[in-house]
Amino acid sequence: MKNRRFFPLFIDLSDKKVVVVGGGNVATRRVKALLAFTRNITVIAPDISPDLMVLAMSGHIDAQKRPVKRSDFVSAFLVLACTNDWKLNDAIYKICKEEGIYVNVSSDMEECDFYFPAICLQDNLVVGITASGEDHKRAKYLRSEIQKLMEDLPPASHDRSEHF
Repeated sequence: MKNRRFFPLFIDLSDKKVVVVGGGNVATRRVKALLAFTRNITVIAPDISPDLMVLAMSGHIDAQKRPVKRSDFVSAFLVLACTNDWKLNDAIYKICKEEGIYVNVSSDMEECDFYFPAICLQDNLVVGITASGEDHKRAKYLRSEIQKLMEDLPPASHDRSEHF
């Protein structure tokens, strides 16, 4: 395994198609994090968690209880492979690479074009944290500490004259 550092790039996902394959705990956590940035999320899996079904019934995501197929990735910007089937995850990775789609395979760091960061939000501030896939506990701890600091910040200023 190569030790890679990924450049932190903040992207507007509001009009980008995000496909999440898998309906378990990992998929649920990632979908909930993504909802702060887009509502254009499709979850595809034969079994979908109750939390994801609630999000689907409330119109926050599109949830499809069925196996995934290649055509599900048409026009996708990001794909998250969050299944417990490594062969399926690998197949998803290969399709995305062929199609030029950014992909993250939750079970294999080597099959990721991007890491899914720990996220801190406060008003218009967004902080993403990654330990390059090496130390999730450390990233989780740092996220918690940064979130505490952010909660103590004064309210956001909407005066654009402060910016250069």
